[in-house]
Amino acid sequence: PRLVQTPSVPSSLRTKTTMASQEVAMASPNVDMDLAAKVVMQNMTETELQWTSRSDVYEYGSAANPEMAPIPVLVHPPTLHESGPTRVIPFDIDDYLEIDSQCTTPNLMASFLRIEKGDTLSTKATATSQAFYVIRGSGVTSGEHGNITWSQGDLFVVPVTEGNMKHTCVDGAKGGAAIYWVHDQPLMDYIGCKPCVRKFEPTLYKNADLLATVEEIKHTPMEDGSERNRLGVLLGNKACPQTKTLTHVLWSLLNSIPAGNVQRPHRHNSVALDLAVSAKPGVYTLMGKEIDSNGHIVDPIRCDWIPGGVFVTPPGWWHSHHNESDTVAWVLPMQDAGLYTHQRTLDIRFVDDELALHRAGRIRGSAFAITNKQFSDMTKIGSQVPVPKVVGMKRVMSVESDMRVDSPEGSINGSNQAYHLLQQRPGSFTEGQPGFNAGSGFPQPGGGGYGTGFQQNSAVWASSYGASPPYPQYGAAFQLMQQDGSRRGSTQAYHLLKVGSQGKLFGTGTPAS
Repeated sequence: PRLVQTPSVPSSLRTKTTMASQEVAMASPNVDMDLAAKVVMQNMTETELQWTSRSDVYEYGSAANPEMAPIPVLVHPPTLHESGPTRVIPFDIDDYLEIDSQCTTPNLMASFLRIEKGDTLSTKATATSQAFYVIRGSGVTSGEHGNITWSQGDLFVVPVTEGNMKHTCVDGAKGGAAIYWVHDQPLMDYIGCKPCVRKFEPTLYKNADLLATVEEIKHTPMEDGSERNRLGVLLGNKACPQTKTLTHVLWSLLNSIPAGNVQRPHRHNSVALDLAVSAKPGVYTLMGKEIDSNGHIVDPIRCDWIPGGVFVTPPGWWHSHHNESDTVAWVLPMQDAGLYTHQRTLDIRFVDDELALHRAGRIRGSAFAITNKQFSDMTKIGSQVPVPKVVGMKRVMSVESDMRVDSPEGSINGSNQAYHLLQQRPGSFTEGQPGFNAGSGFPQPGGGGYGTGFQQNSAVWASSYGASPPYPQYGAAFQLMQQDGSRRGSTQAYHLLKVGSQGKLFGTGTPAS
């Protein structure tokens, strides 16, 4: 047969080829060794060329700390679960993070469950750990792990679950129950595996037991006789005695701040998804990437605690909690700190310890670095509720210096406070996929196809349920990045946006300014 001419190969490869052709000849004495050598050489050359074509080599100094999309300070407000139909309300910001699968952080996915009285909602996740905290209401959860009852303030975790879990609301204020649901499917998606081994057994934490422990701690004096300004209980699992965490991946703390108190800054490498359990106005968190010589956060972003709402604390950032009200406040952070603790990389630090080390002429290693420009942009943007997803568009956060410095209402091209740029994502969603409504251009309730749960848009919501969820007064403006690179500014985030099958953008309602 005629052989295709192959490129020259190094002597090492020729040696491998000779050995391989000899093995072929020994197995088949009638085979022409020269021909066998050429065939083997050609096949090995093609394979190695394919393999080497996939490699990249970088200069260490410029690539050791790659530029990545930072984890933004975003808010999942309680208004989302206080009205509307039974549904999953995902806090999915994968497009901000430039991650291909649905997530709230690189390792975790957080959602609200709203279950109207008498309704049942099914949930499913390909995860090693799932946590459910009852924000409001009472009911029953059933599945392959058994049946349990729950009420406000209870928390339960389940390991690998093959089937659906069904949650039924028996009673609840605001027309139904609300549950905070966090799981680690994004971690499984990233490493490309499906969990099959239970690392712990289903575990239930009753609210009465948690509060009793906090009360006991309250009356236990500090070693130095000082008053406690942090009354918190770590939620551990008997399967995780070493890490003392909720599961081998998840970590949680029921933390309270007495009235008129401040919890000084601290930091850790895990991302925190903080649920404000109970708080009056005047309770907030300050966060930023640096502290000054007095232990105060430099250029902090403020997140007010709104009961039933969740906010994101980025990894490695210093953050302090402040209670300027006259009542104790409670917060329940969810983190992937079980994994970090196991890896010995959690690196939790308290500001006064770090200042003492610094004054003694010592300094410890730092956490994930965020560029000055990224942090500067994020401080200008502040803490924001993400704009609703638009079909075929990608949400990113940016601040543009050439915009007018005034309120969103007075800006011609949008607010300088925050730009939620929506960039075209070709092929991200097309007509004919499950959950796509050709008339509206948006995924529909229960349709699937674009993540789990109902991907709401304010205008679709308003037309279906009569009231649009509120948006922040500032930072609500956004722009649309179309395929041709042109932009359309908007003074408010209430505009109805539609994307047709050809990627064409349509606007109705109040015209964009």
